[in-house]
Amino acid sequence: MEKHMLILSTTSDFVGKFETENVRILKGMGYTVHYAANMREPPYLSEEERLRNLGLVLHPIDIARSPFMIENNQKALGQILRIIRSNSIRLIHCHTPVGGVLGRLAGKLSPQKPFVIYTAHGFHFYHGAPLLNQLVYRGVEKTLAPLTDVLITINEEDYRSAQKFRLKKGGKLYKIPGTGLNLERFSPLSPEHRLENRKKLHIKENDFFLLSVGELNQNKNHQVVLKALYQMKERGDLLSSLRYGICGDGFYRETLQRWIKEMGLEQVVTLYGYCQNIPEILGCADAFLFPSIREGLGMAGLEALAMGIPVLAADNRGTREYMEHKRNGLIFRYDDMESLIEGISMLRRMSPGEKAMMRKHCLNSVRPFALRYTSAMMQRIYAEADQKIGWDEYESAGDHQRSNGRS
Repeated sequence: MEKHMLILSTTSDFVGKFETENVRILKGMGYTVHYAANMREPPYLSEEERLRNLGLVLHPIDIARSPFMIENNQKALGQILRIIRSNSIRLIHCHTPVGGVLGRLAGKLSPQKPFVIYTAHGFHFYHGAPLLNQLVYRGVEKTLAPLTDVLITINEEDYRSAQKFRLKKGGKLYKIPGTGLNLERFSPLSPEHRLENRKKLHIKENDFFLLSVGELNQNKNHQVVLKALYQMKERGDLLSSLRYGICGDGFYRETLQRWIKEMGLEQVVTLYGYCQNIPEILGCADAFLFPSIREGLGMAGLEALAMGIPVLAADNRGTREYMEHKRNGLIFRYDDMESLIEGISMLRRMSPGEKAMMRKHCLNSVRPFALRYTSAMMQRIYAEADQKIGWDEYESAGDHQRSNGRS
């Protein structure tokens, strides 16, 4: 019989960012892969053509990122239940906090009782999170755990937290090395290629080029970098040979533009907007700034390291998985502007020999996160789910129901 499964997330760009390898695995197992998300989000990007080219069956739903947009998410739950029923969905893989809530509720409420996998890309009740997060989000995850056949985590802190949850009978918990780092796409540029790309970006050969990649939102914490650069300027530090670029878009763009202007950093900071050629830009950087308050793992940091670029990273449960202070970069507290300034200065002062040694450590530190390791684990998880679903028994039950319906 035909096998149908559903990937569920909040925003349309999720599959393109994180799930293309899983789609490949599932299609190789004979699944028709359906994808439900809010196709209007993010508003600056249209993904539908790309998603159809991946062979996905698309289902626009009214899911909202915020769990407090109750009306939207109630409507989305009804839409998900209809998708399950009309397409005989027997396997759901849900992502993002709200996607995880609605996917597991749909699995419970649906007469089809699909097998439910939930990947937690970063619990919102991380160590140091606000008390409200600790109470509400932890409570939600604990309540929904018994509706979860497989729970997947991507960092050690979340894995330990999840060990305290009671999953569905026979349920399993896994920790995987992120969504998989494509080492073919993210690898060091040749000196010639790097120089050529820097010229295209109007970065001089002797400029020290800092780069960040990520959605423009408060959590990504670009503001601490702007404040650090402003302080450096006020103290008379020479910024004429320092450049900072940000690849990404989001609702925080206008705020960042205003701050850049107010701080007089227009000649130093460039907002590149949403970029599809990230490796070409990333390979030009002298250092990668990753100041996020919260990360589940932080693929952007891993991608920089894979290109031999040292990372200045805020200390969080995600970056702790791969950052080694003064070996593959430097670590600072997300709100410690002085440590960030120190780190930028330290990287600028490094000798060619020190840079070469750090570059070597960068490349070595990402090996455990290679795509082949994540892919192998997901192949195993999907194979076990496929076996538990019992398609032969399901087909026989369906034939019996159809027979009774005709009698």
